[in-house]
Amino acid sequence: MNLPALADLLASRGLRLLPGSYAVPVELLVQLPDATIVRFTARGTTLRLRSYSADALTAITIPAECGCGDHHPQTGPSRVTLSRYAVPLDERTIDGELEFGWHHHEAGLLPLADATTHFLTLVESLRTRDLVGVA
Repeated sequence: MNLPALADLLASRGLRLLPGSYAVPVELLVQLPDATIVRFTARGTTLRLRSYSADALTAITIPAECGCGDHHPQTGPSRVTLSRYAVPLDERTIDGELEFGWHHHEAGLLPLADATTHFLTLVESLRTRDLVGVA
């Protein structure tokens, strides 16, 4: 699986893969149907999903190498990312050491397809809690 295939899979579930997502090691930035932003990371022995409000996204401009403006524009491309001041609204984790017996950095070695399964599980747990809290 690659990121374009993942974007299609997520779109079929009403989710939007955002720029700033990476396949190795897996780090996903995804917009949920309610505009909430979630960030999923697979590092060490932990799989972590944090949710943020929609206004947590910001755009940064990458400066050009020389910035002189003679042969390069003074500003480079823009990148969408989470603001460094963003505070998570909620967090879900899977402790790989407890769940799978991992001991070192196995989460960071997960292929995108395997990590996606865990991502969808954590998103569902986030949604389930929200639905239970509404009643």
